[in-house]
Amino acid sequence: MKKVAVIMGSDSDWPNVKPACEQLSQFGIPFEAHIMSAHRTPVQAADFAKNARKNGFGALICAAGMAAHLAGAFAANTTLPVIGIPLKGGAMDGLDALLATVQMPSGIPVATVALNGAKNAAVLAAQILAVSDDELAARLDAARDQMAEQIAQKEAKLQAELA
Repeated sequence: MKKVAVIMGSDSDWPNVKPACEQLSQFGIPFEAHIMSAHRTPVQAADFAKNARKNGFGALICAAGMAAHLAGAFAANTTLPVIGIPLKGGAMDGLDALLATVQMPSGIPVATVALNGAKNAAVLAAQILAVSDDELAARLDAARDQMAEQIAQKEAKLQAELA
């Protein structure tokens, strides 16, 4: 199975990024988490992205706040799927991070999840990997079935309370 890289621009991003790592673990997907900066460690970030495919990665998740360009910098240096997590904070409370992540030039896409959407970033990475991994696809199906069952239980509880 291919690995997923989870990259954050700062250690202060870890509390918001940790749910992605937890979700990847729940799906049994190997991952690595690293701190790299598009601006403070540009050579290391570019090198990581350029070599990600040969190092066994199948998708990259990049989280950054305040108009940081981490996901875009990674996308510029790899043809692997890059998923951006814009993080809340700063003067614009994450709007700048959202726009910096989603507004990529033609030919260099970054799939973007909601502000602080780490769990969905991991699910999207799993879905990408599952295109060529039937066992992972089955785990995703099981997770969806479990979510549907939880909603059915909540509906039954609500209807019992209303009766």
